[in-house]
Amino acid sequence: MHYSVLLQESIELLNIKPDGIYIDGTFGRGGHSRVILEKLNADGRLIAFDKDPEAITYAKKNFTDNRFKIIHASFASIKEQLLDLGINQIDGILLDLGVSSPQLDNAERGFSFRYDAPLDMRMDNSKGVTAAEWLLTASEEEMADVFWRYGEERFSRRIAKAIVRERETKVFTTTTELAKLVEAQIPYRERGKNPATRVFQAIRIQVNNELGDLEQILTDAPQMLALNGRFVVISFHSLEDRLVKTAFNEFATADKLPKWAMVTDEAAEFGVIAKKVRASMAEIDENSRSRSAVLRCLEHLKALQK
Repeated sequence: MHYSVLLQESIELLNIKPDGIYIDGTFGRGGHSRVILEKLNADGRLIAFDKDPEAITYAKKNFTDNRFKIIHASFASIKEQLLDLGINQIDGILLDLGVSSPQLDNAERGFSFRYDAPLDMRMDNSKGVTAAEWLLTASEEEMADVFWRYGEERFSRRIAKAIVRERETKVFTTTTELAKLVEAQIPYRERGKNPATRVFQAIRIQVNNELGDLEQILTDAPQMLALNGRFVVISFHSLEDRLVKTAFNEFATADKLPKWAMVTDEAAEFGVIAKKVRASMAEIDENSRSRSAVLRCLEHLKALQK
């Protein structure tokens, strides 16, 4: 079953105007989109994005509302996609980052070590390099760097060295093969966590350019917000959350005047109105994935003086 994490909190923070234009940057199976549409009137619009062809198929089959449009693309392309539609200002945008429950639960997608499946991990499995292909071609240095930066894996160098050694005689094609190799390189076990967790996360982020896409939308989306428009982001690990926190804080910081200036500082154009909102215990009990979720919200507070 698919759960939309922090559904109530994220929708409340969007502060939806019935006739507004809203973006669901990570459609998934439409949990957030469905509630946004319920709050829009006949003049409102919702434009959703997703990389995953399966999500696009689901949206076209189950969302026939003429106020709704689905785009098969990364949310990183929001600026150009909306300009193509003649839209240069939006009232709100929501991102629910990371891999979705349907992607994790579909063994053939190769996102999880719970299943013996092809090493794919692409969110858009219609193009790009698979995890298996990346493991076959990446240098030892590149792999070690990815495992450390994106997975915060302490044994990144040891694991990268083992992969390079093993691939001289075999090609990694399944999740089980990779998980077993990683497990053999880690001398201890973290309680309740598979030893391959960090490496799988790192490869998934690398293959899908997740942090690059996030950095792009964190630059573009706030500049497209109408007055009082809001940008809501739900992240699931510290790398994502750190990027969101830093970007939001930079947008919310006004330029400070020197102490000798005889005028007061200008108020910031943007404000952070929600910091590190977490799921309730009731939600965590129902959906354990929400335990690591962190929600933040940025609002466009005032028009920029020209």
